Amino acid sequence: MPLDSFCLSGIIRELQDAVGLRIEKVQQPARDQVVLSLRGGRRLLLCAGASQARIHLTGLSRENPASPPMFCMLLRKHLGGGRIAAIEQPGQERAAIVTVDMVDELGEPGQRKLILECMGRRSNLILTDGEDRIIDCLRRIDLEMSEARQVLPGLYYHLPPAQEKLDPLSVDEAALRESLSAASQEICADQFLLDHFWGLSPLVCREIAYRGCGAVDARLDNTRCRDGLIRAFLSWQDTIKENYFTPYLLTKDGHPADFSYLPIEQYGNVMAGTAWDNFSTMLDTFYETREQQERVRQKGQDLLRTASSARDRLRRKLALQEKEYAQTLERDRLRISGELITANLYRMERGQRSLRAQNYYEESCPEVEIPLDPLLTPQQNAARYFRQYNKAKTAEVCLSQQMEIARKERDWLESVMDELSRAETEQDFNDIRLELQEAGYGRKTSGGKKEPRRGKARPRSFRSSEGLRILVGRSNTQNDQLTREAFKSDYWFHTQRIHGSHVILCTEGREPDSRSLQEAAMLAAWFSQGRDSGQVAVDYTQIRHVRKPSGARPGMVIYDNYQTAYVTPLESIVKELSES
Repeated sequence: MPLDSFCLSGIIRELQDAVGLRIEKVQQPARDQVVLSLRGGRRLLLCAGASQARIHLTGLSRENPASPPMFCMLLRKHLGGGRIAAIEQPGQERAAIVTVDMVDELGEPGQRKLILECMGRRSNLILTDGEDRIIDCLRRIDLEMSEARQVLPGLYYHLPPAQEKLDPLSVDEAALRESLSAASQEICADQFLLDHFWGLSPLVCREIAYRGCGAVDARLDNTRCRDGLIRAFLSWQDTIKENYFTPYLLTKDGHPADFSYLPIEQYGNVMAGTAWDNFSTMLDTFYETREQQERVRQKGQDLLRTASSARDRLRRKLALQEKEYAQTLERDRLRISGELITANLYRMERGQRSLRAQNYYEESCPEVEIPLDPLLTPQQNAARYFRQYNKAKTAEVCLSQQMEIARKERDWLESVMDELSRAETEQDFNDIRLELQEAGYGRKTSGGKKEPRRGKARPRSFRSSEGLRILVGRSNTQNDQLTREAFKSDYWFHTQRIHGSHVILCTEGREPDSRSLQEAAMLAAWFSQGRDSGQVAVDYTQIRHVRKPSGARPGMVIYDNYQTAYVTPLESIVKELSES
């Protein structure tokens, strides 16, 4: 959820321990992020990102750019060596003000304020002097961008204009009942709260509606719902007034999905909720996972775009080659035309535009018309047809070779795209990116600068019902490695005629049981393009019968002496067999 004003209040209370600490470093690891390194090893993060605006202490180390941005240099000039005098929230606004006592260049004591506005896409980070005059800001807002409020160097800082809504902490039961009576009975309870009170997030509005009315989308069309909503709202009021803030993280399928300052009950078993000791650690965990997922998603999209563009180019090239190849198959017509001209030289003259002759190469000897170049002699016309025939014969051989290479390259690129559809971690994408770069696709690091060495991802590991280990490759490069390093007696599995991972059943030198073979085949089907099919054909054979052709792309092999199993991919069995 976006950081609403009441969640921000809970965070500000936690940050009071940082008051009085000296600022040792100022860093700007990203465009929207500023980190104040404080004495004692603490780091205060201020983020003005549109979807991740927040302030809290962070334990994460962030990589900084080689040269600091201008805004960072300005903050170092005004805040470096200063002492935090206060961290406040003006009223119940979605803003945090960090007041810093500092000494200017002339040795005169003064104050600076670093103001974080957590307002979605209008979030901003503003530096002011002791008189609240703006020194500079992360995002400058001029008259063309907003007529109501400008944020520019030299202007006095003013808070954003207040919303024309009620204060949720000052409204009493009588005023709440009056507002409910005037509201439409068709409106949902959560929407009523969102429309009438400032500072409440949609998540909290739904939670109050759920606690009061039993459903997040309950309508205000009955007295029971309105009375329940009043009780739930007043209970929420007491929680806030008594500062009972509970950092609460919601997870779905093990991944952080949302957070709040009070327990959330509306999702039931769909999401799991966990209370944390403090907001800073919780927000670190939430946004680190979120940022990592975003990085992974972006990497996946970039790699998919690279692979699909290369594949599409190959498809167009292959279509042209196939068209040219089809034309070469008509070369016999050129040879016959040349021979018919040669056979009829005695009755031809220079300047003829065509020759009508009997085609004695066919049983019925039909009469054919052969186009001629009137500028050439009959002998030259015959020679021209023979040259075209020889050229077509040579082109057929060359085109067939080029088409075979193009088809193999197209199949490999499609296998890479299949890998990307199943990639799960950042390391998976790094390995696939390296595979594409080594094949000549995608840009390598410029300027001779080497990329930091990363450990390679481990293959997916499973254990059959009978205790045999099963390994599944994550990329074509890893498929090659698994197949190369496996013992000759191990079994190799791959889906028939569709792209998928190489699967190795480690037999430990003994003959595998039928159940283990079936489970390994099922894993090969699951980690392939046939995952959603009802039945998938999977070929399997011993490693000794699997070979990699010379010069072939990673993951490309040939095999013989194989058997075929027909299996149905099931996620439940995959989870049962997984060792992770």
